[in-house]
Amino acid sequence: MTKPFSSVWLRPPRQPKTSGLRREQIVAAAVELLDAEGLDALSMRKLGARLGAGATSLYWYVANKDELLELALDQAWGEVELPDPERMSWREASSRVVYSLRATMRAHPWMAGLIGRLPSVGPNAFALTDAMRRMFVAAGFVDMDVYYANSTLISFVFGQVIPEVAMTQSMGRVEDYDIDGMRSAMNQLAGQQYPEIVADYESVGPQDVTTARAVAFDFGLLCVLDGLQARLNSTAPARPRTPRQPDPR
Repeated sequence: MTKPFSSVWLRPPRQPKTSGLRREQIVAAAVELLDAEGLDALSMRKLGARLGAGATSLYWYVANKDELLELALDQAWGEVELPDPERMSWREASSRVVYSLRATMRAHPWMAGLIGRLPSVGPNAFALTDAMRRMFVAAGFVDMDVYYANSTLISFVFGQVIPEVAMTQSMGRVEDYDIDGMRSAMNQLAGQQYPEIVADYESVGPQDVTTARAVAFDFGLLCVLDGLQARLNSTAPARPRTPRQPDPR
């Protein structure tokens, strides 16, 4: 049975009641709580206490917790930089979006648990999609390739950042990672059967996790941009050949 599509954005926001709370105020407090305590810690009761109001008063603005999370997610999308494709190359514009999106997701790690689970159809999400659409159109992509390029770039960021967020939530601060213990475990578990892997890992030398992630992210982004450029080159209409001029001699 088809599940009907539902979104908080399908109806206009309700006017504040006598409590004086505004929807923007509730969403801002929800984002603060999510940043501080994580996705699992958010409850309408806890949020109401944070705002000095009862949980029931929050349901005037949202039907359920998922609608509140939808609003919070769109507020986070609004933090991503939207470069003007008319003022820079598409590669530079793409890089700015990607690095800004990575920074936003790292600042709000709870986003990783909502992407794909809740619809992103709010004004900030559409503004981001439109900025990227104009960016790829300016580059020369046409038809659905515009959206395939968009999806490819965004999926790269998700694929890099979501595991990073999960690892941070599982293991704590980057400074607390037991790098020496990881090296010892690799030697013990893979040294005999996969010595090349261990040797490659050892040859890099000591490297903090933050630097390693940044280097891997930069490498991956360059590969994605080069791949999109190759796709663009292969689908560009053939340029008309300039007629050869007769030799005047």
